[in-house]
Amino acid sequence: MKTKAIPKKPAKKKARALQQTPKQKLYASLVVQLRSLLNGEHDLIANAANFSALLFNSLPNVNWAGFYFLREDELVLGPFQGNPACVRIPMGKGVCGVAAQQCETIIVPNVHEFPGHIACDVASNSEIVVPLFDGERLLGVLDLDSPSIGRFDDQDAEGLNELVTVFVAHEEGLGI
Repeated sequence: MKTKAIPKKPAKKKARALQQTPKQKLYASLVVQLRSLLNGEHDLIANAANFSALLFNSLPNVNWAGFYFLREDELVLGPFQGNPACVRIPMGKGVCGVAAQQCETIIVPNVHEFPGHIACDVASNSEIVVPLFDGERLLGVLDLDSPSIGRFDDQDAEGLNELVTVFVAHEEGLGI
């Protein structure tokens, strides 16, 4: 009796490990949308305004999204979406100033527990701040606030850092 060789089925890859979470999918979509918004436009203010609007209108539970740009030794308000904000923040003060001074992304689950928090909007309960760099040079920060405690996590930090990288790469040499 002849036996027929049955080809082995390829081992199933762990699809779960390769799948993106809903938040990762959202940020991947935002990267595509941001590139589209930046395409052909070379005005920093227009691009920062559209970037802020994209984040404010796309990310859930965000009540403020915008920029502070470094001018001499302080951060100065740039384009944003949300309630009126503090115009100038000294380096090392508040979440934005500390993130800028330390040159690192900061996630604050509860801003009321952050020493020296600057309350521009009393409705804000959590915050994430991502520094903007041109090489080694600090340009400013991207700041997002939420009325929800614990709103931001490492996936937000990763996604926002990727978006900031796309933004800065486009803006290089445009006078940030």
